[in-house]
Amino acid sequence: MSPQTRTRRDGTTRPSRHRAVQPVPVAWLVLVWTALWGDLSVLVVASGVVVAVLVCLVFPLPPVVLFSQVRAWPLVVLTAGFMVDIVRASVQVSLVVLRRRPVRNAVVAVDLESSSDFVLTGVAAMLSLVPGSVVVEVRRSTHTLYLHVLDTPDRERAEEFRAEALAVEQRFLAAFVPREEHVAGRPA
Repeated sequence: MSPQTRTRRDGTTRPSRHRAVQPVPVAWLVLVWTALWGDLSVLVVASGVVVAVLVCLVFPLPPVVLFSQVRAWPLVVLTAGFMVDIVRASVQVSLVVLRRRPVRNAVVAVDLESSSDFVLTGVAAMLSLVPGSVVVEVRRSTHTLYLHVLDTPDRERAEEFRAEALAVEQRFLAAFVPREEHVAGRPA
């Protein structure tokens, strides 16, 4: 989701601070503030609210729409697939290390189908936690992940990894059903 902008009278645009103060981030910041002070007095909580509101105004975050529902069985499939990916990738990384031959790595771009920031973050985290791949860049504007992938000798292996990453996204979308307005429907 790109940040909302406002047009000034002179025709220039600037980022909108609409709903910069959101209740959930303010609550978390107040909780962190009270934990840092180690005291739950009225003065600490009140100063925490003031600091949290100021932080939200100075560093506004765009509202993140999470999902509309969680499906139990696809969540089990997502978790099981993630565990299988971790074990399989761990074995592959071990074999690469034990072979002791030159390894060719690649940076693979994966264009996600969903335009949800929640899906982008979830898929990026899952792909980074699997051994042998790490997210090196995220383009929020195009919902593209750039991943450094271990032992990718040719274009065919890069395409296989891209297909695996898109399969992770599809399992994620099946488990966490996004709101319809955040699924772009772009071809992969």
